[in-house]
Amino acid sequence: MAYKITDFCIACGACEVECPVSAITYGNPYVIDPDICIDCGACAVACTADGAIEAS
Repeated sequence: MAYKITDFCIACGACEVECPVSAITYGNPYVIDPDICIDCGACAVACTADGAIEAS
């Protein structure tokens, strides 16, 4: 099950650089490609905005 980025995203970019498979791309908010995401949770750990990344 892939992670997804919610409207709480502040577009800081912390998640994008932590993704080991480059599944996150810039958008408003950032977007996680569910076909690439390996559900490792690195993005959620790196996230600085409470509730911005959740398991879908």
